[in-house]
Amino acid sequence: MGMRNHVFIIMGVSGSGKSTLGEALAEKTGALFYDADDFHPESNKQKMQSGQPLNDHDRQPWLSVLRESIETWLEIGGLNVLACSALKADYRHILDPQQDKRISFIYLKADKDLLIQRLGQRAGHFFNPALLESQLATLEEPENALVVNAAETLPQLVDQIVKHCLQTQPV
Repeated sequence: MGMRNHVFIIMGVSGSGKSTLGEALAEKTGALFYDADDFHPESNKQKMQSGQPLNDHDRQPWLSVLRESIETWLEIGGLNVLACSALKADYRHILDPQQDKRISFIYLKADKDLLIQRLGQRAGHFFNPALLESQLATLEEPENALVVNAAETLPQLVDQIVKHCLQTQPV
């Protein structure tokens, strides 16, 4: 892809396809892929599984660990893709406090019907689909992100992101 040191954060609500897109983008670019869900403490996972939405207090330690990981990835170098809800502007600021040009947010935007359909088809995930409303209420759409439509095919999304990043990022 030409870029040597970058973190792409695929963001959006649960069911938008962040992990699927993140894995495909990582495969296409040779990047390492990380899912922010894997960084949640067990207490957060249990809370969501029981149908209780996380609050800012619950998310703070999780976001701090993600920020530390992003710093490490940038120190090591290479391409990294992180699938992370990053629902609020404050959360995105924690993940990228200096608006580092080596970090790009990609907002995977989806309409509610598509989200409901996808969440209904998903098995084995700790996220309780009843929490979708709380995520949609929490979501603050980003101002400084590449916005892509979750209804597009996976190859279309990956190609769109790669094309955009090659045009806008330093190599």
